[in-house]
Amino acid sequence: MEKTFTFETIMALPSRHRGRLMNKVSGLKPANLIGTQSKAGETNLAIFNSVVHIGANPPYIGFILRPTTVVRHTYENIKETGAFTINQVTEGMHKQAHQTSAKYDKGVSEFDAVGLIPYHHEDFKAPFVYESPIKIGLSFVEEQLIKVNDTRLIIGKVEHLILPEDVLLEGGHIALERLGSVAIGGLDSYYSVDKLGRYGYAEPE
Repeated sequence: MEKTFTFETIMALPSRHRGRLMNKVSGLKPANLIGTQSKAGETNLAIFNSVVHIGANPPYIGFILRPTTVVRHTYENIKETGAFTINQVTEGMHKQAHQTSAKYDKGVSEFDAVGLIPYHHEDFKAPFVYESPIKIGLSFVEEQLIKVNDTRLIIGKVEHLILPEDVLLEGGHIALERLGSVAIGGLDSYYSVDKLGRYGYAEPE
C-alpha cells in the first residue's frame, strides 16, 4: 500500500510536519559543519545538510542558505571576511555537531558552547573544526538567489583541503567509510555510512 501526496495536500500539512517530510523525502545528505569568523574575531559554527559539489576545474563547492529574513551569522561572517570552512561530521562528534543548530546569540561561539575545538590554518580567515577528518577552506566567489523561496546558493573556491593521508586512494578516491562519516536524514536524524561498492565508468550494455 502506498500513500500519495499532491502539492495541495503537502501544503495543507502542519508546518513542522511538512518540513520534516520534505527534508527527508530526498534521502540522506552529507553532514557538514560550516565555520566562519567575523571581522571582530567572533567564531561561528553551524551544521548544514545542503553542501554540494559545484565543479572540479576549478574546484568549487556550495551550500544552500535559508532565507535571510532572520539573522544568519554564517552569512554575515562570509560577507564580512569572504571566507568559510566546510568540515565533515563523524560519528564521534555528531551530537555536538547537531547542537550547533541551536540559536545562540551573536557573541556566543558554538565551538565553545558544544565543546569543539577551532583550528586556524596559516592565515586563513575562517576557523576549521579540529576534530573533523576532512577540512575544506573556501573563499566566497558568488551567491545565487533562488527566487521561488528566497534561499541562496553560496559558492566558494577551494583554497585549502586537509585530510588524512591514509584515506587517499589511487586516482583521487577517498575511503570515506574509514572516517566514520555520517549522513543526515532531514534535520535531526543521523546515519552511519558503509561502502557498498565501487564501479567503473558505465557504458551502454
